[in-house]
Amino acid sequence: MNYSPRQIVQQLDKYIIGQDEAKKAVSIALRNRYRRSQLPPEVREEITPKNIIMKGPTGVGKTEIARRLARLVKAPFVKVEATKYTEVGYVGKDVEGMIRDLAECAYRLVKAEKEEEVRWKAAAAAEQRVHKILCEAKKNERGELAKEVFDTQLLEGFRKGQYDNFVVEMEVVDEPKELELAPGTAAISIGNIFGDMFPQRKKKRKLPLKEAYQIALDEEAAKLVDDDAVKEEAVRRAENDGIVFIDEIDKIAGKGNRGGADVSREGVQRDILPIVEGSTVVTKYGPVKTDFILFIAAGAFHVAAVEDLIPELQGRFPVSVELKSLTKEDFVRILTETENSLTFQYSKLLSVDNIDLQFDAGAIERIAEVSVELNATSEDIGARRLHTVMEYLLEDISFNASGDYPTFTLNIDRRYVDEHLAKLTGDRNLKKYVL
Repeated sequence: MNYSPRQIVQQLDKYIIGQDEAKKAVSIALRNRYRRSQLPPEVREEITPKNIIMKGPTGVGKTEIARRLARLVKAPFVKVEATKYTEVGYVGKDVEGMIRDLAECAYRLVKAEKEEEVRWKAAAAAEQRVHKILCEAKKNERGELAKEVFDTQLLEGFRKGQYDNFVVEMEVVDEPKELELAPGTAAISIGNIFGDMFPQRKKKRKLPLKEAYQIALDEEAAKLVDDDAVKEEAVRRAENDGIVFIDEIDKIAGKGNRGGADVSREGVQRDILPIVEGSTVVTKYGPVKTDFILFIAAGAFHVAAVEDLIPELQGRFPVSVELKSLTKEDFVRILTETENSLTFQYSKLLSVDNIDLQFDAGAIERIAEVSVELNATSEDIGARRLHTVMEYLLEDISFNASGDYPTFTLNIDRRYVDEHLAKLTGDRNLKKYVL
Protein backbone atom coordinates (compact mmCIF):
# COMPACT_ATOMS: atom_id res chain seq x y z
CA MET A 1 0.00 0.00 0.00
CA ASN A 2 1.28 3.49 -0.92
CA TYR A 3 0.77 5.57 2.22
CA SER A 4 0.85 9.36 2.18
CA PRO A 5 3.18 10.98 4.75
CA ARG A 6 0.17 11.91 6.88
CA GLN A 7 -1.08 8.30 6.81
CA ILE A 8 2.38 7.01 7.75
CA VAL A 9 2.45 9.29 10.79
CA GLN A 10 -1.03 8.10 11.78
CA GLN A 11 0.17 4.50 11.65
CA LEU A 12 3.29 5.30 13.70
CA ASP A 13 1.11 7.11 16.28
CA LYS A 14 -0.43 3.75 17.18
CA TYR A 15 2.89 2.56 18.60
CA ILE A 16 5.04 5.61 19.37
CA ILE A 17 3.90 8.62 21.41
CA GLY A 18 5.14 12.10 20.51
CA GLN A 19 8.35 12.69 18.49
CA ASP A 20 6.38 14.36 15.69
CA GLU A 21 9.48 15.84 14.07
CA ALA A 22 11.14 12.43 13.66
CA LYS A 23 7.93 10.82 12.40
CA LYS A 24 7.51 13.61 9.84
CA ALA A 25 11.08 13.16 8.57
CA VAL A 26 10.83 9.37 8.12
CA SER A 27 7.36 9.60 6.53
CA ILE A 28 8.67 12.05 3.91
CA ALA A 29 11.69 9.79 3.24
CA LEU A 30 9.41 6.80 2.76
CA ARG A 31 6.98 8.64 0.48
CA ASN A 32 9.91 9.93 -1.60
CA ARG A 33 10.78 6.31 -2.34
CA TYR A 34 7.36 5.75 -3.86
CA ARG A 35 7.61 9.03 -5.79
CA ARG A 36 11.03 7.98 -7.14
CA SER A 37 9.69 4.57 -8.24
CA GLN A 38 7.09 6.31 -10.45
CA LEU A 39 9.68 8.32 -12.41
CA PRO A 40 11.37 7.34 -15.71
CA PRO A 41 14.54 5.21 -15.22
CA GLU A 42 16.92 7.96 -16.37
CA VAL A 43 15.55 10.35 -13.73
CA ARG A 44 15.18 7.65 -11.06
CA GLU A 45 18.92 6.90 -11.14
CA GLU A 46 19.73 10.50 -10.21
CA ILE A 47 17.59 10.60 -7.05
CA THR A 48 19.14 9.20 -3.90
CA PRO A 49 17.54 8.90 -0.44
CA LYS A 50 18.05 11.73 2.06
CA ASN A 51 19.51 9.84 5.01
CA ILE A 52 18.48 10.80 8.55
CA ILE A 53 20.27 11.27 11.87
CA MET A 54 18.14 10.98 15.02
CA LYS A 55 19.44 12.62 18.18
CA GLY A 56 17.86 11.79 21.51
CA PRO A 57 18.24 9.87 24.79
CA THR A 58 17.67 6.14 24.99
CA GLY A 59 14.13 4.81 25.22
CA VAL A 60 12.33 7.66 23.42
CA GLY A 61 11.48 5.70 20.26
CA LYS A 62 14.36 6.06 17.77
CA THR A 63 14.66 2.36 16.96
CA GLU A 64 10.93 1.74 17.22
CA ILE A 65 10.14 4.46 14.66
CA ALA A 66 12.52 2.90 12.13
CA ARG A 67 11.37 -0.68 12.83
CA ARG A 68 7.66 0.16 12.60
CA LEU A 69 8.31 2.16 9.42
CA ALA A 70 9.92 -0.87 7.75
CA ARG A 71 7.18 -3.21 8.99
CA LEU A 72 4.51 -0.85 7.65
CA VAL A 73 5.67 -1.25 4.05
CA LYS A 74 7.27 -4.72 4.41
CA ALA A 75 10.71 -3.35 3.62
CA PRO A 76 13.94 -5.27 4.42
CA PHE A 77 15.27 -3.82 7.68
CA VAL A 78 18.37 -4.36 9.80
CA LYS A 79 19.49 -2.69 13.00
CA VAL A 80 23.23 -2.58 13.62
CA GLU A 81 25.41 -1.14 16.38
CA ALA A 82 28.14 1.18 15.12
CA THR A 83 30.34 0.17 18.07
CA LYS A 84 30.44 -3.47 16.87
CA TYR A 85 32.49 -2.56 13.81
CA THR A 86 36.25 -2.04 13.59
CA GLU A 87 38.47 -0.48 10.96
CA VAL A 88 39.78 -2.75 8.22
CA GLY A 89 42.93 -4.41 9.56
CA TYR A 90 41.59 -5.00 13.07
CA VAL A 91 39.88 -8.14 14.30
CA GLY A 92 36.14 -7.55 14.44
CA LYS A 93 33.06 -7.07 12.29
CA ASP A 94 33.43 -5.68 8.79
CA VAL A 95 31.07 -2.79 7.96
CA GLU A 96 29.99 -4.57 4.76
CA GLY A 97 28.32 -7.11 7.06
CA MET A 98 25.36 -4.73 7.50
CA ILE A 99 24.56 -5.00 3.77
CA ARG A 100 24.97 -8.78 3.81
CA ASP A 101 22.55 -8.89 6.74
CA LEU A 102 20.12 -6.69 4.77
CA ALA A 103 20.32 -9.05 1.78
CA GLU A 104 19.63 -12.01 4.09
CA CYS A 105 16.62 -10.21 5.54
CA ALA A 106 15.33 -9.39 2.04
CA TYR A 107 15.77 -13.01 0.92
CA ARG A 108 13.77 -14.36 3.86
CA LEU A 109 11.09 -11.74 3.33
CA VAL A 110 10.66 -12.51 -0.38
CA LYS A 111 10.86 -16.27 0.16
CA ALA A 112 8.11 -16.12 2.80
CA GLU A 113 5.91 -14.09 0.43
CA LYS A 114 6.44 -16.48 -2.49
CA GLU A 115 5.79 -19.54 -0.33
CA GLU A 116 2.59 -17.97 0.98
CA GLU A 117 1.40 -17.52 -2.61
CA VAL A 118 1.76 -21.26 -3.38
CA ARG A 119 0.79 -22.56 0.06
CA TRP A 120 -2.70 -23.53 -1.10
CA LYS A 121 -1.13 -25.72 -3.79
CA ALA A 122 1.45 -27.17 -1.39
CA ALA A 123 -1.27 -28.03 1.16
CA ALA A 124 -2.64 -30.87 -1.00
CA ALA A 125 0.81 -32.44 -1.46
CA ALA A 126 1.64 -32.05 2.24
CA GLU A 127 -1.68 -33.62 3.27
CA GLN A 128 -1.11 -36.57 0.94
CA ARG A 129 2.41 -37.06 2.31
CA VAL A 130 1.34 -36.96 5.96
CA HIS A 131 -1.72 -39.14 5.28
CA LYS A 132 0.56 -41.80 3.83
CA ILE A 133 2.75 -41.70 6.96
CA LEU A 134 -0.34 -41.95 9.19
CA CYS A 135 -1.71 -44.93 7.25
CA GLU A 136 1.63 -46.70 7.53
CA ALA A 137 1.76 -46.08 11.29
CA LYS A 138 -1.83 -47.23 11.81
CA LYS A 139 -1.95 -50.18 9.38
CA ASN A 140 -1.97 -52.77 12.20
CA GLU A 141 -5.23 -51.28 13.52
CA ARG A 142 -7.19 -51.82 10.30
CA GLY A 143 -8.77 -55.11 11.37
CA GLU A 144 -11.57 -56.26 9.03
CA LEU A 145 -11.99 -52.89 7.30
CA ALA A 146 -11.02 -52.61 3.65
CA LYS A 147 -7.86 -50.57 3.08
CA GLU A 148 -9.66 -47.84 1.09
CA VAL A 149 -12.32 -47.40 3.82
CA PHE A 150 -9.72 -47.37 6.58
CA ASP A 151 -7.52 -44.86 4.73
CA THR A 152 -10.55 -42.60 4.14
CA GLN A 153 -11.46 -42.71 7.85
CA LEU A 154 -7.90 -41.78 8.81
CA LEU A 155 -7.92 -38.86 6.37
CA GLU A 156 -11.19 -37.54 7.79
CA GLY A 157 -9.88 -37.94 11.33
CA PHE A 158 -6.67 -36.10 10.38
CA ARG A 159 -8.63 -33.20 8.88
CA LYS A 160 -10.75 -32.95 12.06
CA GLY A 161 -7.60 -32.81 14.21
CA GLN A 162 -8.13 -36.17 15.91
CA TYR A 163 -4.51 -37.22 15.31
CA ASP A 164 -2.76 -33.88 15.98
CA ASN A 165 -0.80 -35.30 18.92
CA PHE A 166 -0.23 -38.76 17.44
CA VAL A 167 3.56 -39.26 17.15
CA VAL A 168 4.85 -40.41 13.76
CA GLU A 169 8.28 -40.85 12.21
CA MET A 170 9.02 -38.92 9.03
CA GLU A 171 11.98 -37.98 6.87
CA VAL A 172 12.87 -34.28 6.91
CA VAL A 173 15.54 -32.30 5.09
CA ASP A 174 18.69 -32.01 7.20
CA GLU A 175 19.66 -28.37 6.76
CA PRO A 176 23.44 -27.94 7.29
CA LYS A 177 24.42 -25.42 9.92
CA GLU A 178 25.90 -22.21 8.63
CA LEU A 179 29.50 -21.43 9.54
CA GLU A 180 31.40 -18.15 9.90
CA LEU A 181 34.82 -18.62 8.33
CA ALA A 182 36.19 -15.49 10.02
CA PRO A 183 34.81 -12.95 12.50
CA GLY A 184 32.55 -10.44 10.76
CA THR A 185 32.21 -12.42 7.53
CA ALA A 186 28.94 -13.69 6.14
CA ALA A 187 27.82 -17.11 7.34
CA ILE A 188 27.92 -19.81 4.66
CA SER A 189 26.85 -23.43 4.44
CA ILE A 190 28.11 -26.39 2.43
CA GLY A 191 24.95 -26.13 0.31
CA ASN A 192 25.86 -22.55 -0.69
CA ILE A 193 29.34 -23.66 -1.79
CA PHE A 194 28.61 -26.85 -3.70
CA GLY A 195 24.99 -26.20 -4.75
CA ASP A 196 23.49 -29.25 -6.48
CA MET A 197 26.74 -31.28 -6.56
CA PHE A 198 25.51 -33.24 -3.56
CA PRO A 199 21.94 -34.47 -2.93
CA GLN A 200 20.02 -33.08 0.04
CA ARG A 201 20.63 -35.04 3.20
CA LYS A 202 17.59 -36.30 5.06
CA LYS A 203 17.12 -37.59 8.56
CA LYS A 204 14.29 -39.30 10.40
CA ARG A 205 12.48 -37.51 13.22
CA LYS A 206 9.72 -38.49 15.60
CA LEU A 207 7.20 -35.71 16.08
CA PRO A 208 3.44 -35.06 16.51
CA LEU A 209 1.39 -35.32 13.31
CA LYS A 210 0.36 -31.65 13.48
CA GLU A 211 4.02 -30.57 13.52
CA ALA A 212 4.85 -33.12 10.80
CA TYR A 213 2.17 -31.57 8.59
CA GLN A 214 3.62 -28.06 9.06
CA ILE A 215 7.12 -29.28 8.16
CA ALA A 216 5.74 -31.10 5.10
CA LEU A 217 3.81 -27.96 4.12
CA ASP A 218 6.95 -25.79 4.34
CA GLU A 219 9.00 -28.29 2.34
CA GLU A 220 6.35 -28.67 -0.37
CA ALA A 221 5.93 -24.88 -0.64
CA ALA A 222 9.71 -24.45 -0.94
CA LYS A 223 9.75 -26.93 -3.84
CA LEU A 224 7.22 -24.82 -5.75
CA VAL A 225 9.27 -21.60 -5.42
CA ASP A 226 12.00 -20.69 -7.91
CA ASP A 227 15.00 -19.93 -5.68
CA ASP A 228 16.88 -18.01 -8.38
CA ALA A 229 13.89 -15.71 -8.86
CA VAL A 230 13.70 -15.22 -5.09
CA LYS A 231 17.38 -14.22 -4.94
CA GLU A 232 16.96 -11.80 -7.83
CA GLU A 233 13.91 -10.19 -6.23
CA ALA A 234 15.66 -10.09 -2.82
CA VAL A 235 18.60 -8.15 -4.26
CA ARG A 236 16.24 -5.74 -6.02
CA ARG A 237 14.21 -5.27 -2.83
CA ALA A 238 17.33 -4.72 -0.69
CA GLU A 239 18.69 -2.13 -3.14
CA ASN A 240 15.49 -0.13 -3.58
CA ASP A 241 13.47 -0.69 -0.39
CA GLY A 242 16.12 -1.57 2.22
CA ILE A 243 16.44 0.38 5.49
CA VAL A 244 19.61 0.18 7.58
CA PHE A 245 19.38 1.57 11.12
CA ILE A 246 22.84 2.40 12.53
CA ASP A 247 22.52 2.83 16.29
CA GLU A 248 25.04 4.39 18.70
CA ILE A 249 26.74 6.33 15.92
CA ASP A 250 27.68 8.97 18.52
CA LYS A 251 30.02 6.39 20.13
CA ILE A 252 32.31 6.49 17.07
CA ALA A 253 32.16 10.28 16.74
CA GLY A 254 35.27 11.01 18.85
CA LYS A 255 38.21 12.31 16.88
CA GLY A 256 41.58 10.65 16.66
CA ASN A 257 42.83 7.15 17.43
CA ARG A 258 42.78 6.92 21.20
CA GLY A 259 43.67 3.23 21.41
CA GLY A 260 42.17 0.63 23.70
CA ALA A 261 38.42 0.15 23.44
CA ASP A 262 38.15 3.24 21.21
CA VAL A 263 40.37 1.76 18.52
CA SER A 264 40.26 3.93 15.39
CA ARG A 265 36.78 5.34 15.64
CA GLU A 266 37.47 7.68 12.74
CA GLY A 267 38.59 4.64 10.78
CA VAL A 268 35.17 3.05 11.27
CA GLN A 269 33.55 6.25 10.04
CA ARG A 270 35.74 6.18 6.92
CA ASP A 271 34.76 2.56 6.30
CA ILE A 272 31.04 3.31 6.71
CA LEU A 273 31.32 6.31 4.36
CA PRO A 274 31.52 4.39 1.02
CA ILE A 275 28.63 2.15 2.11
CA VAL A 276 26.43 5.21 2.73
CA GLU A 277 27.74 7.09 -0.33
CA GLY A 278 27.00 4.21 -2.66
CA SER A 279 29.07 1.14 -3.42
CA THR A 280 28.60 -2.51 -4.38
CA VAL A 281 28.79 -5.21 -1.72
CA VAL A 282 29.10 -8.86 -2.72
CA THR A 283 26.60 -11.09 -0.89
CA LYS A 284 25.71 -14.77 -1.31
CA TYR A 285 22.55 -13.67 -3.15
CA GLY A 286 24.43 -11.47 -5.61
CA PRO A 287 26.06 -8.01 -5.65
CA VAL A 288 24.01 -5.34 -3.85
CA LYS A 289 24.32 -1.65 -4.75
CA THR A 290 23.90 0.59 -1.71
CA ASP A 291 23.17 3.83 -3.60
CA PHE A 292 19.42 3.81 -2.91
CA ILE A 293 19.29 2.16 0.53
CA LEU A 294 17.87 4.45 3.22
CA PHE A 295 20.27 4.84 6.16
CA ILE A 296 18.98 6.08 9.50
CA ALA A 297 21.64 6.79 12.12
CA ALA A 298 20.85 7.37 15.78
CA GLY A 299 22.59 8.25 19.01
CA ALA A 300 22.16 10.02 22.32
CA PHE A 301 24.92 12.55 21.52
CA HIS A 302 25.36 13.40 25.21
CA VAL A 303 29.15 13.74 25.00
CA ALA A 304 29.88 13.92 21.29
CA ALA A 305 27.96 16.07 18.82
CA VAL A 306 26.92 15.42 15.24
CA GLU A 307 29.61 17.93 14.25
CA ASP A 308 32.25 15.52 15.66
CA LEU A 309 31.57 13.05 12.85
CA ILE A 310 33.89 13.44 9.87
CA PRO A 311 32.48 16.08 7.49
CA GLU A 312 32.04 13.63 4.61
CA LEU A 313 29.83 11.38 6.76
CA GLN A 314 27.83 14.35 8.07
CA GLY A 315 27.16 15.34 4.47
CA ARG A 316 25.60 11.95 3.77
CA PHE A 317 23.02 12.49 6.53
CA PRO A 318 21.43 15.77 5.45
CA VAL A 319 18.31 15.41 7.64
CA SER A 320 18.82 15.79 11.38
CA VAL A 321 15.99 15.47 13.90
CA GLU A 322 16.00 15.71 17.67
CA LEU A 323 13.82 13.48 19.82
CA LYS A 324 12.75 14.86 23.19
CA SER A 325 12.76 13.24 26.62
CA LEU A 326 9.40 11.82 27.66
CA THR A 327 7.12 13.79 29.98
CA LYS A 328 4.50 12.57 32.45
CA GLU A 329 1.79 13.16 29.85
CA ASP A 330 3.74 11.06 27.34
CA PHE A 331 3.97 8.18 29.82
CA VAL A 332 0.21 8.34 30.47
CA ARG A 333 -0.45 8.18 26.73
CA ILE A 334 2.02 5.29 26.30
CA LEU A 335 0.13 3.32 28.95
CA THR A 336 -3.34 4.09 27.57
CA GLU A 337 -3.25 4.94 23.87
CA THR A 338 -0.68 2.69 22.19
CA GLU A 339 -1.64 -0.65 20.68
CA ASN A 340 -0.50 -3.56 22.86
CA SER A 341 0.45 -1.20 25.69
CA LEU A 342 2.13 -2.54 28.83
CA THR A 343 -1.12 -2.41 30.79
CA PHE A 344 -2.79 -4.45 28.04
CA GLN A 345 0.09 -6.95 27.98
CA TYR A 346 0.04 -7.54 31.74
CA SER A 347 -3.77 -7.84 31.73
CA LYS A 348 -3.54 -10.56 29.10
CA LEU A 349 -0.68 -12.35 30.87
CA LEU A 350 -2.45 -12.51 34.23
CA SER A 351 -5.78 -13.46 32.66
CA VAL A 352 -4.16 -16.86 32.04
CA ASP A 353 -4.17 -17.30 35.83
CA ASN A 354 -7.80 -16.10 36.18
CA ILE A 355 -6.95 -12.54 37.23
CA ASP A 356 -8.89 -9.68 35.66
CA LEU A 357 -6.48 -6.76 35.98
CA GLN A 358 -8.03 -3.26 35.89
CA PHE A 359 -6.09 0.03 36.04
CA ASP A 360 -7.93 3.22 36.99
CA ALA A 361 -6.90 6.71 35.87
CA GLY A 362 -5.26 7.54 39.21
CA ALA A 363 -3.03 4.46 39.02
CA ILE A 364 -1.94 5.25 35.46
CA GLU A 365 -1.11 8.83 36.45
CA ARG A 366 0.88 7.69 39.49
CA ILE A 367 2.85 5.12 37.46
CA ALA A 368 3.72 7.91 35.00
CA GLU A 369 4.80 10.21 37.85
CA VAL A 370 7.06 7.56 39.38
CA SER A 371 8.62 6.79 35.98
CA VAL A 372 9.41 10.45 35.35
CA GLU A 373 10.85 10.88 38.86
CA LEU A 374 13.08 7.83 38.51
CA ASN A 375 14.32 9.00 35.12
CA ALA A 376 15.11 12.39 36.64
CA THR A 377 16.89 11.11 39.77
CA SER A 378 18.78 8.22 38.17
CA GLU A 379 19.64 7.38 34.56
CA ASP A 380 17.11 8.60 31.96
CA ILE A 381 16.16 5.43 30.08
CA GLY A 382 12.95 6.78 28.58
CA ALA A 383 9.96 4.51 28.15
CA ARG A 384 12.02 1.48 29.21
CA ARG A 385 11.58 2.78 32.76
CA LEU A 386 7.95 1.64 32.55
CA HIS A 387 9.10 -1.99 32.35
CA THR A 388 10.94 -1.60 35.66
CA VAL A 389 8.02 0.15 37.34
CA MET A 390 5.41 -2.34 36.11
CA GLU A 391 7.50 -5.33 37.18
CA TYR A 392 7.88 -3.97 40.70
CA LEU A 393 4.22 -3.01 40.84
CA LEU A 394 2.91 -6.44 39.86
CA GLU A 395 5.66 -8.55 41.39
CA ASP A 396 3.54 -9.89 44.29
CA ILE A 397 0.47 -10.75 42.23
CA SER A 398 2.60 -12.32 39.45
CA PHE A 399 4.40 -14.48 42.03
CA ASN A 400 1.27 -15.62 43.89
CA ALA A 401 -1.00 -16.17 40.88
CA SER A 402 -1.36 -19.84 40.00
CA GLY A 403 -4.69 -20.26 38.21
CA ASP A 404 -6.01 -22.52 40.98
CA TYR A 405 -8.80 -20.12 41.94
CA PRO A 406 -11.86 -18.78 40.10
CA THR A 407 -11.53 -15.55 38.14
CA PHE A 408 -11.44 -12.42 40.27
CA THR A 409 -10.98 -8.74 39.48
CA LEU A 410 -7.97 -6.84 40.83
CA ASN A 411 -8.39 -3.07 40.70
CA ILE A 412 -5.11 -1.19 40.61
CA ASP A 413 -5.62 2.30 42.06
CA ARG A 414 -3.30 5.08 43.19
CA ARG A 415 -3.09 3.71 46.73
CA TYR A 416 -2.10 0.25 45.47
CA VAL A 417 0.64 1.84 43.33
CA ASP A 418 2.04 3.85 46.27
CA GLU A 419 2.09 0.78 48.54
CA HIS A 420 3.81 -1.52 46.05
CA LEU A 421 6.31 1.01 44.68
CA ALA A 422 7.48 2.26 48.08
CA LYS A 423 10.80 0.42 47.72
CA LEU A 424 11.38 2.14 44.38
CA THR A 425 10.41 5.66 45.42
CA GLY A 426 11.53 5.73 49.05
CA ASP A 427 15.14 6.81 48.55
CA ARG A 428 14.85 8.44 45.15
CA ASN A 429 16.08 11.83 46.39
CA LEU A 430 19.37 10.25 47.51
CA LYS A 431 20.03 8.28 44.34
CA LYS A 432 21.75 11.14 42.56
CA TYR A 433 24.35 11.31 45.37
CA VAL A 434 25.14 7.58 45.43
CA LEU A 435 28.34 6.65 43.60
